[in-house]
Amino acid sequence: MRSIWNGAISFGLVSIPIKLVNATENHSVSFRQIHTEDGGRIRYRKVCELEDREVTSAEIGKGYEDADGSIIPITDQDLAALPIPTAKTIEIVAFVPADRIDPLQIDAAYYLGANGVPAAKPYTLLREALKRSRKVAIAKYALRGRERLGMLRVVDDVIAMHGLLWPDEIREPEGVAPDSHVTVRDAELDLADALMDTLGEVDMSTLHDDYRAAVEELIAAKVEGGAPAEKAPAGEAGGGKVIDLMAALENSVRAARTARGESAGAGESAESGEGVGEAEVTRLGDRRAKTASASPRKTASARRSAPAAPKEVGGKKSTSTAAKKKDAPAKKTATKSTATARRATAGKADAGKASASRAATGKTAAKTASRTATRTAAKKTTEKTPKKTAQKAAGEKTASAQKTTARRRASA
Repeated sequence: MRSIWNGAISFGLVSIPIKLVNATENHSVSFRQIHTEDGGRIRYRKVCELEDREVTSAEIGKGYEDADGSIIPITDQDLAALPIPTAKTIEIVAFVPADRIDPLQIDAAYYLGANGVPAAKPYTLLREALKRSRKVAIAKYALRGRERLGMLRVVDDVIAMHGLLWPDEIREPEGVAPDSHVTVRDAELDLADALMDTLGEVDMSTLHDDYRAAVEELIAAKVEGGAPAEKAPAGEAGGGKVIDLMAALENSVRAARTARGESAGAGESAESGEGVGEAEVTRLGDRRAKTASASPRKTASARRSAPAAPKEVGGKKSTSTAAKKKDAPAKKTATKSTATARRATAGKADAGKASASRAATGKTAAKTASRTATRTAAKKTTEKTPKKTAQKAAGEKTASAQKTTARRRASA
């Protein structure tokens, strides 16, 4: 490769002769300007405005245009006399981690090659030092009439240099971000993550300039005198207007999966706006088992909340594992006696309440003070009656339980 600049790397007191080579090349198709009526070339000629004639390159120099429009000539000798230490030297000024460099600053790329056999040893020393430190070198150099900033790093076994823009050449992003406050929902972020995961990674070497390839095909077809092949029109991009963000993300995920050969219905949970969790399908048998396991808990809770309610004879069987079949007649007898006692207790409570109500009705015509006392007495009587009934029921229940225990022991 042909070098575009020769100089040296200044590494402390070490000087490394190098040659600068372009690391990139432009593959764009170049066009010429022509006259559309007859196809003639359009050319620009360098004409002197004062003499109104075309001049050669040897007659052309440099000049600075002042604010008033006057031109100040600047010769090559004037520029060569400037005290610039980087005129023929790449001067390393610091070593920093690579993540300290803002990608916005990165400009052109060059390869630095050792210029001559004596440069091989110091060149290799700098390369291995950069590898081991895992840092990049910040340097200054002069190229094409101006001093520039550069970054030296190792690529394979070669030292590469990236031209960097000066910090004051990076513009602030004022007025670029959306003015209004935008809220992004978690469901939208989940769909964006799903789209990113679906697109995945890519091998950079597989990416090509499709536009340049199409232009080259067009030119080749015109050279051969044929018509260019027509291709299917690409899908509409929507004019940059997003109508429904969720729908656009879902369609993008489906299209990406289809392009990668995956099932269109895969990961449907990630495309839904409600979340990414999978739905749980419960079989009929599992539902019956869950209902049966939950029934004893509900029954026990109901019994604790209503202790005085009468128990049905034909209720559900006990879930105790210690019960045996030979104890079934004793259990049924105890259940019947308990139900009969509870009915009797409930009847007495209803009779007591009816009597209190008739007494309160008979004393309605009495004076206000008497009426108030009667109501208070009736209230106290009503409050005591359920307590006595509950105590009596508890005593009967305890006696019934003792009888049942005695029968079990006798049968054992």
